[in-house]
Amino acid sequence: MAVLDWIVIGLFCVGLIGIIWWVVRQKQNNAADYFLGGKDATWIVIGASIFASNIGSEHLIGLAGAGASSGMAMAHWEIQGWMILILGWVFVPFYSRSMVYTMPEFLEKRYNPASRTILSFISLISYVLTKVAVTVYAGGLVFQQVFGIDSIWGIDFFWIAAIGLVVVTALYTIFGGMKSVLYTSVVQTPILLLGSLIILVLGLKALGGWDQMMEICKMQTVNEYGDTMVNLIRDNRDPDYPWLGALIGSAVIGFWYWCTDQFIVQRVLSGKNEKESRRGTIFGAYLKLLPVFLFLIPGMIAFALSNKGVVINGEVFHLSTPDAAFPTLVARLLPAGVKGLIVCGILAALMSSLASLFNSSAALFTIDFYQRFKPNTSEKKLVAIGQAATVVIVLLGILWIPVMRSVGDVLYNYLQDVQSVLAPGIAAAFLMGIVWKRTSAQGGLWGLIAGLVVGITRLGAKIYYSNMPVLPTEHHSWFQYLFYDCNWLFFCGWMLMFCLAVVFVVSLFTKAPDENKIRGLVFGTSTAEQRLATRQSWNAWDIINTCIVIGITVCFYIYFW
Repeated sequence: MAVLDWIVIGLFCVGLIGIIWWVVRQKQNNAADYFLGGKDATWIVIGASIFASNIGSEHLIGLAGAGASSGMAMAHWEIQGWMILILGWVFVPFYSRSMVYTMPEFLEKRYNPASRTILSFISLISYVLTKVAVTVYAGGLVFQQVFGIDSIWGIDFFWIAAIGLVVVTALYTIFGGMKSVLYTSVVQTPILLLGSLIILVLGLKALGGWDQMMEICKMQTVNEYGDTMVNLIRDNRDPDYPWLGALIGSAVIGFWYWCTDQFIVQRVLSGKNEKESRRGTIFGAYLKLLPVFLFLIPGMIAFALSNKGVVINGEVFHLSTPDAAFPTLVARLLPAGVKGLIVCGILAALMSSLASLFNSSAALFTIDFYQRFKPNTSEKKLVAIGQAATVVIVLLGILWIPVMRSVGDVLYNYLQDVQSVLAPGIAAAFLMGIVWKRTSAQGGLWGLIAGLVVGITRLGAKIYYSNMPVLPTEHHSWFQYLFYDCNWLFFCGWMLMFCLAVVFVVSLFTKAPDENKIRGLVFGTSTAEQRLATRQSWNAWDIINTCIVIGITVCFYIYFW
């Protein structure tokens, strides 16, 4: 790192501190101010925050690493701008009418308090043990590689980077709340985009252009059926990413993440009205088209540079592991000053993702647990409880770092597995809840429970059979075949069908919901005034931009078919 790099990083930090200071000075005397930024966010702020919250270590390390190891396979999960459009066009009207702070709170309005408790519990545990843990672990790893520092004062630099990242992010999240998350995202997003674009351009230049990358990656087969690194649609016999399983699995996980997960939806709930929230999702959908090009393809470029043996600055480019793709490109390709800008982009991604996690977790604990047991708590005390909850979540994240470091690779590999069994039950409860007014409270509740039980069984089976002696396939029991051998993507699809069936059957045999209770929360129950308000919240421009996003997605699939 040159002096110029440190100057760029310093300027970035000064700008960030200025925004945070301005946010902290704003009045945040009630829960709406602290957790939803006063519900006055515009579409630019919402869209930028959706994108910046989504981009984290799983992209800087995981997605680039996936590009370097398996090519386009993971693009199904990243070219999902169309899924954010479902959030804007289908779910925003229901969420806006419900006037809720959290997704579990919405389930209570639609079903019952037990449904709220289950979803709150699942969300909080998954945030601390997966999203916070992975982001913190990978953040320390990235900075250790980018800065090239092993230790300072005898202390492993990994710990300094990881804990420093958590503490700094936690401070502005605790004092600034949702507004600090939203408005820092507006600054962080363009820096992240610019920095990653520079990596893409310089990487292609060093390699010799796009055609060179495609030619080298086409020569690398990924299975015995002739598919290569550039194939997005792979043979249905592929053990990891069969095309049908990938389309189904990515859609189920995407629906849960983009349309029902507090981590993302909280940004939309902060919109000043339906119009701003929907346009924020459309803007976010545009931005979501970019990660494939900004992170996955640079991973493929890193593979091609290493495979071709390109000499950069007198040294042959070498990739030690696929997960080192992005930080290695930063360290080897960039001149002084530009490297500092990229580091700012990495900082922006990690801090924004962590800040969103902290704020969403604090909102879940405060609104879905504390306020329910102490409903007469003052607004100022709720804010204080939210700040205290953030501190606890930060401490849990730090305490989990040693575990993450000892089993980091294993846990990271299982992250998609965890999401694939977490998503179906929640997706079924939300989907049936808004499309079928006959869905009962017991139906939604048992759909969640079914998903939780099946998911835990699947994860338990994965752990158990992974540590058992390998037996011939013909000696596998039906249980092992179903909960261990079955491809994780197909399992995700079948699990969704099972959970939907549970919701449907239980609803038929239990009491139908009161029409007044679900007014405006389900298709076919909206009042004339609600339908008019929704219709007036969009116009031709919203339709045109939606079609453009869908069109780009279709073209992408055709090109990489």
